[in-house]
Amino acid sequence: MSFVLSLVPGPSKVNLHANYLDSPVPVSRDALEPRHFASWADWALEKGVGLDFNSTFFSHPLGENGSLTHPDEGIRAFWIEHAKCCRRIAAYFGQRLGQTCVTNHWIHDGEKEIPIDTVGPRMRLIDSLDRIFAEKIDPALACDAVESKLFGIGSESYVPGSAEFYLCYVMQHPQILLTLDAGHYHPTEVISAKISTLLCFAEKLLLHVSRPVRWDSDHVVLLDDETRQIMREIVRADALNRVYLGLDYFDASINRIIAWGTGARNARKALLAALLEPTALLKKMEAEGDRSGRLALQQEILTLPMGAVWDMYCERKGVPVGMKWVEAAKNYERKNLSGR
Repeated sequence: MSFVLSLVPGPSKVNLHANYLDSPVPVSRDALEPRHFASWADWALEKGVGLDFNSTFFSHPLGENGSLTHPDEGIRAFWIEHAKCCRRIAAYFGQRLGQTCVTNHWIHDGEKEIPIDTVGPRMRLIDSLDRIFAEKIDPALACDAVESKLFGIGSESYVPGSAEFYLCYVMQHPQILLTLDAGHYHPTEVISAKISTLLCFAEKLLLHVSRPVRWDSDHVVLLDDETRQIMREIVRADALNRVYLGLDYFDASINRIIAWGTGARNARKALLAALLEPTALLKKMEAEGDRSGRLALQQEILTLPMGAVWDMYCERKGVPVGMKWVEAAKNYERKNLSGR
């Protein structure tokens, strides 16, 4: 991870899950404390990066049949306490690192077949969330976000934490951020089309930039139309200080360093392209009714030499330019990873 960060120009944050604790002995997820993540904070300070956080409700014996919507009150209380622990750890990160830690909460709860009672699990989820967020935490240290999903393996027919559910919840609790994940909607939906609407009502948003291929498959982020449009929407809305950008992708079938580096560099290239766009001029043409000129200029922009600006940015930040970073990644794999 440290090596990947050396290939990506500009400031970064690392997003941890709660099951990435560093402890010599097993720790129950409802008993996690900041001390179990102290080494992560030390590492982040050394590397000059920030930390964000995620509660981890999956891959656990008590999570097989749900978590925050579970009908068993004992199991549900276990997961509520887990989320409370995560919020305190996030506050610790914010205090240690001097920047806000964003904690994302996503649950895997759902049904493979359509259930008879679709209201009950959602009412239990409301109660769970209310209990989790009851403790007040300084928003300068940490803030919370909730993430919806359309469907998943084992929850193909019903997901209590749907887009509509969380949208309504955050509108009633404006201190909570809404998370938009590029792979958590219908295949014909794109999150770029949702950003401007939500910014009319929400103070801030959290985005999980990914690349779904027909479902939430989290492929490596490309410099594709949707990634570029996501960044355009943020820049055009003058919302760079209102949107947290997280990258949510993985591909263990290829060199992981190149996978991480490709996605992270592509996200920054898309953001750079949006920042280089003559937004003020395009808005002026639009306001004057010059739609044909607006269209022509948008197309001309596509062939402007953004790559030269990117190369100069990489050079000034001291990271490899062009394909040199791939050579460095392959050398690292031969010298370091092969030895493991």
